[in-house]
Amino acid sequence: MSRGVSRLRVALLGLVAFALVFAACGGGGDDGARAQVKRPATTTAPRTTTTTVPPTTTTTVPDYISYSATVKPTVTNIGVFASPDDPEPSQQFANPWLYDPGNPASGVPQTFLVKSQRPDGWVEVLLPVRPNGSTGWLHASEVTLAQNPYRVAVSLGAHTITVTNAHSVVYTGPVAVGAPDTPTPTGNYYLYVLLQSPDPSGPYGPFAYGLSSHSDVLESFAGSDGEIGIHGNNDASVLGQNVSHGCIRIDNAAISDLATKLPLGTPVDVTA
Repeated sequence: MSRGVSRLRVALLGLVAFALVFAACGGGGDDGARAQVKRPATTTAPRTTTTTVPPTTTTTVPDYISYSATVKPTVTNIGVFASPDDPEPSQQFANPWLYDPGNPASGVPQTFLVKSQRPDGWVEVLLPVRPNGSTGWLHASEVTLAQNPYRVAVSLGAHTITVTNAHSVVYTGPVAVGAPDTPTPTGNYYLYVLLQSPDPSGPYGPFAYGLSSHSDVLESFAGSDGEIGIHGNNDASVLGQNVSHGCIRIDNAAISDLATKLPLGTPVDVTA
């Protein structure tokens, strides 16, 4: 249900699957077109850190740094524990997960956003499942941890998205968000998959990031689970309005640029 920051395999997939991943976004497309899973950007840890990962002693890490946890390729199923004290995992996540179920070529390595770390070999992560905000614990030995200075903040009331690298703003601009009957869920999430649209002039624009969040209203939509996305648009006049099924629509030039910068696992904070 997630993917690695730097090892995403490129696969051509049916547009219907592309639409289902972002079912809560609405919109349509050409049945003959094909979407492409896009290799996202990678990040290099800032030189200001004085820690190793996972930490075993007191650490000094900049406050803008987050960590992603990518499941190692040798781990085909990762167990997620409700507590480090539990003898058995409460959930299992396939690694890689299939963006297009039934198509083995669409495998995407699992990636999670790290919430906390323990020196005894446990990592607490945010999970890309319902209910939104679900967390669990992983064995640190089964994942690769990476630092990330980027963060995305979305204000629904102001209809804005702001992307920062450390404390520097790299983009801010208007967004369209969920309509009153299908609101965009607030909370803390992360970038979960990056797709390149087969038609940059289509309803998703040139690129779409899938988030770890799901619609609070649509339990299912167009045959999928109502996942939320951040993507481009085919009508810039709606930016700044409440019009979507829950997804966040942004400027096409902006999403094209961000697709070269933001690795999966980047935190996304959505506020009212």
